[in-house]
Amino acid sequence: MIRGKAEARARYRLASRAAWFMEARMVKPSPLDDRDTSDIAWARYRRLMKGMAIVSFGAVVLALGWLRFTMGDQLTIHMMIATAAGVGLSVMLGAALMGLVFLSSGSGHDEAIEDPFENAPDLNHDR
Repeated sequence: MIRGKAEARARYRLASRAAWFMEARMVKPSPLDDRDTSDIAWARYRRLMKGMAIVSFGAVVLALGWLRFTMGDQLTIHMMIATAAGVGLSVMLGAALMGLVFLSSGSGHDEAIEDPFENAPDLNHDR
């Protein structure tokens, strides 16, 4: 029992040192820390998501129309609900993730990290 507590304390100290080291290395401020830049970036993200909600609704309507055309009276309400949820949520999930990529890249947040391999000669073949 005592050994388990000592090991847990040692793991905690090691984890907190690693967290401090990782936190200390990220010294560059992010452009998203600035309130004006952040407001502009998030407004653009919300506008993108509103547009993609309309596109998602259109994709659901087209999918349900195609199923109705091909299946006729065999199309059940359960299949319609599943299709609407599957198509709509898939389009919205893809839009949300890509929107976050655009937000991060477009605001300069991607350049705010410190690259530990910046001067490594073996890893800079693409520059």
